[in-house]
Amino acid sequence: MWGVARVVSLITSVIVGLIIVAIVLVLLEANRRNGIIDWLVGAGNTLSKPFHGIFSLDGRKAEVTVNWGLAALVYGFAGGLIARFFRQ
Repeated sequence: MWGVARVVSLITSVIVGLIIVAIVLVLLEANRRNGIIDWLVGAGNTLSKPFHGIFSLDGRKAEVTVNWGLAALVYGFAGGLIARFFRQ
């Protein structure tokens, strides 16, 4: 079961990492015409979709930071709980 816990932790880390990278790219106003940047921001957008619109803030950057950041926190917490379950 330790192996399953490690896989869950790895997947959780990749998801949270993608969302955080996407937040940083949006905040820095990275050029979306670049294919890699567009893919990373698109992945962050897709992974955080259930959290879109939870908080309505004035600017896009603030809204992305808060809502996508909340998504990263929830994914990290849930993944940690699932991994802990498999370790026991």
